[in-house]
Amino acid sequence: MVSDNAQNEIEQYFGQVPSWMETLAEPAADHSWGVVRDLEFGETELTQREKELIGIGAATAMNCPYCIHFHTEGAKMEDVTDEELREATNVAANVQYFSTILHGAEVDYEEFVDETTEIVDHMETQQAAADD
Repeated sequence: MVSDNAQNEIEQYFGQVPSWMETLAEPAADHSWGVVRDLEFGETELTQREKELIGIGAATAMNCPYCIHFHTEGAKMEDVTDEELREATNVAANVQYFSTILHGAEVDYEEFVDETTEIVDHMETQQAAADD
């Protein structure tokens, strides 16, 4: 269980201490809350909207119904539309699909990096030409 200080913070954020917080091992409980507080709810380089879309993508790829529900609700609070939620889950599925292909085929990583560099260079050149 989290310390009294962490418990007070959690109650300020959530209006309660969720029951699942009791499943955290004592040595990690306060740290775990700190990571959530600072990274997911704190002011960072990403907007809260972006964080929720990332959360949806990761949760979908992991097939975690708990995280899908939590981040869907968070995304709705950030005015993410149903179509944007569908797109985020489709992007996650696409990344997971190609990851499976690349790993299963044991594609050479260094060759992949080199080809990606060439692709990015080509796309940047095309974009620069379109902007002119």
